[in-house]
Amino acid sequence: MRQIKDVLRLNLQLHHSQRHIAASLGISKGVVAKYIKLASDGGLYWPQIEAMSETDLHNRLLGSVARASSFVAPDFAQMHQELRRKGMTLMLLWQEHSECHPDQAIHSYSQFCENYRRYAKTLKRSMRQVHRAGEKLFIDYAGPTVALVDGDRAHIFVSALGASGYTFAYATPRETMADWLGATAQALRFYGGCTELIVPDNPKALIANPDRYEPRANDTVLEFAKHYSTFVLPARPRRPQDKAKAESAVQVVERWILMRLRKHRFETVDEVNEAIVPLLHQLNNKPFQKLPGSRASVFAQIDAPALKALPLQAWELAVFKTVKAHIDSHVEFDEHYYSVPHTLIGQSMEVRATQRCVEVLHRGQRVASHARSAHKGKFTTLPEHLPEGYRAHLQWSPERLIHWGQDIGAATGSLVRRMLEARKHPEHAYRACLALLSLAKRYSKARLEVACLIALELGTTKASHVREILVNGRDLVKPVTTPDWVSPAHANVRGAAYYQ
Repeated sequence: MRQIKDVLRLNLQLHHSQRHIAASLGISKGVVAKYIKLASDGGLYWPQIEAMSETDLHNRLLGSVARASSFVAPDFAQMHQELRRKGMTLMLLWQEHSECHPDQAIHSYSQFCENYRRYAKTLKRSMRQVHRAGEKLFIDYAGPTVALVDGDRAHIFVSALGASGYTFAYATPRETMADWLGATAQALRFYGGCTELIVPDNPKALIANPDRYEPRANDTVLEFAKHYSTFVLPARPRRPQDKAKAESAVQVVERWILMRLRKHRFETVDEVNEAIVPLLHQLNNKPFQKLPGSRASVFAQIDAPALKALPLQAWELAVFKTVKAHIDSHVEFDEHYYSVPHTLIGQSMEVRATQRCVEVLHRGQRVASHARSAHKGKFTTLPEHLPEGYRAHLQWSPERLIHWGQDIGAATGSLVRRMLEARKHPEHAYRACLALLSLAKRYSKARLEVACLIALELGTTKASHVREILVNGRDLVKPVTTPDWVSPAHANVRGAAYYQ
């Protein structure tokens, strides 16, 4: 375009021949003749041309009326609305347009895009990252979800390997920690190996402290990484360029999978996963536009040989909780009580609970292991954890608790004895006894004694019932005694002699 003005200057101002102009500018004589004829047909002279910019001159010479096209034009207004859908692409719209007009002439995909993107904006420049084979696995969740028949929605987990971009998608019911880690475990099984690093963003379900410089994952995530001999390295907060592979993979999944599922109806999350499998295979085997091969072929050549082997044992979700051993040699988890060695009474420990097992760790060493129980308020006790004679501690014993209760009153001592006898192991009642006896500090010994007397009359052995008696003030109400009724003397009353 910048040579058009030079052609016209050499011809109209300096009067050079077309052959000389072509030789001077390094273009063909036909091109020179074309622009000279366009200027002549347009009635342009050099003074006018000299005042024009190159763009204006180009538009003046070549801005002829467009010829009527024999191609079927799409509905660009409707196409513009469709492109507002998250994940919609011009490629998919072009394919649907082609399917709607199989016997008519339509534009090629490139011309189709050119017609719509005539004034396209320039792309934002970003840093290009180079990833080593088997180094990083990027994970994220797609923004769009898949509707289910019952009103719930399936959330789509997406992962991609750094070097090959090999993509995995998996539907989960929600985006909890269990969903994140379960989907990541499915991704590693899909790839057939482990990467050196797993790179998420900073979801609250995984990251306990999303610090810019020293982010810290929660204990369950750290144990997951330890199981697979990898590390979790969160991206910087609000820096999507740190995980561009994940962002790109999410975009590709939205376009090539979710958009194809938008008209389907699913009843369960499993049905969504079944529908994703063939589309995921097509996505990974789709040829690159500017590079040889596909995601699947590059994965087989580069990433797959560099992945570490999967562990022999399958990963199982574990939840951690800090607890303290009470005087009854038990710790509480999920409203159930599990025994620990009596020598650890009063010390802080850590519970690691899976779906089937509860382990108690002290300074990283396992000190107790139990089958997980769903019975609220019950006890799981191993006899070897209790000291000889059912003494949970040298300082505590059933006799001491009974003596403590008798110091308050006979009724309190009797209620403590009944509470200890009602349990399989007396230690199971230690917490309840302490809760009962502590009520004397708040309501006085006298009131507690009266409340225990009422509890004995009611036949209850629960400290919570005694507390309710004190809260409601029932112990303060004096019992009302009614004398026996005696008939008053009256003239019409028949005496005993009447019936003889």
